[in-house]
Amino acid sequence: MIRRLPIVVAVVLVLGAAAACGTTSGGSSAATGSAPGSTGAATTTVPSGPLTGATAPPTLLGGSGPLAKTRVYAGLSRNHVDGPIRYRQTPPVGGDHNPVWQTCGYYSSPVNTPNGVHSLEHGAVWITYRPGLPAPQQAVLRAIVTDHPYVLITPWADGSLPSPVVLSAWGVQLDAPSATSPAVAAFVREFERGPQTPEQGVPCAGGVGSPDVQSRAPAGN
Repeated sequence: MIRRLPIVVAVVLVLGAAAACGTTSGGSSAATGSAPGSTGAATTTVPSGPLTGATAPPTLLGGSGPLAKTRVYAGLSRNHVDGPIRYRQTPPVGGDHNPVWQTCGYYSSPVNTPNGVHSLEHGAVWITYRPGLPAPQQAVLRAIVTDHPYVLITPWADGSLPSPVVLSAWGVQLDAPSATSPAVAAFVREFERGPQTPEQGVPCAGGVGSPDVQSRAPAGN
């Protein structure tokens, strides 16, 4: 049995992100990776823009089962930023983001990172994978979105992901060795619109982008 996120952890995540969404002027959005010294590997993209993301080391969810090694982050800001943003984690687990969210679904090309982070705020599970992931593995991921309107699946822009597949929701993240790992289904079941979601009831459809595959399930409100 997969245990639910402990209520204490959920409260910490939500309170840590409880600052009201603000707006900072800037240029056009651009996807960026981790800044130097981040907890993730360095990317090939030259960092630019303000730095955001969790500053404290994560704790582990613990327990038993496929979610035991899930990393839990707190203290994530939620400001709206027009322009490039740098993230401390690769891929991000939250932080400041673009004013428009990425429409959930499966994409065969990388998306703008700050838009994807906004989707996390709405309750999305963002599954990122290395560009070289075998096609059969990508097909397994693509099939997930059919019944999950709050799942965003994209390749990462370069090879900096810490594992072939990374599962992220607001404030939580887990590495997976493959698309068929039990962690994938367990993470989606636990954290899609889970208790860690800062903005419950906000859709993940109708944002920016046109997914290659979109969920047939009701989007919800």
